[in-house]
Amino acid sequence: MLGIVITGHGMFASGLLQAVEQIIGKQPSCVAIDFPDGMTTEQLYQELYIAREASESGEGGVFLTDLLGGSPFRQAAQLALTDPQWQVITGTNMQLAVEMMMMRDEMNVVEFRDMALECGHRGLTSLWHQQQQQSKKQPPPDIDGI
Repeated sequence: MLGIVITGHGMFASGLLQAVEQIIGKQPSCVAIDFPDGMTTEQLYQELYIAREASESGEGGVFLTDLLGGSPFRQAAQLALTDPQWQVITGTNMQLAVEMMMMRDEMNVVEFRDMALECGHRGLTSLWHQQQQQSKKQPPPDIDGI
């Protein structure tokens, strides 16, 4: 099973993990590392390092981060660059987290990375777009020629 480390600003990581577990249950080999106000980037790096080691099962893993270029992303990237069995996904949303947690047993870290991007994109939409999709799927009404 791939290890998962969720990280982000404020309480993003623990909040996301709590929400995921509310929907699909407790997640083994998954750790949330928050980056609250007042924590240094060095402290964050150390926490992520420990979390990576704690969630590692020998198959590698993925850092799920909140914001491209933010401190959690940059610190996770530094760790992933030293271990080719680890990837970093940024812009993590609930759609991505739930779907990928359920499928992580079935794929390697590269497959996970690529599928995660598809899941994340699928989860970003609007009500209007969903209504348009549904109206295209509805069959035309039966016309009896009258």
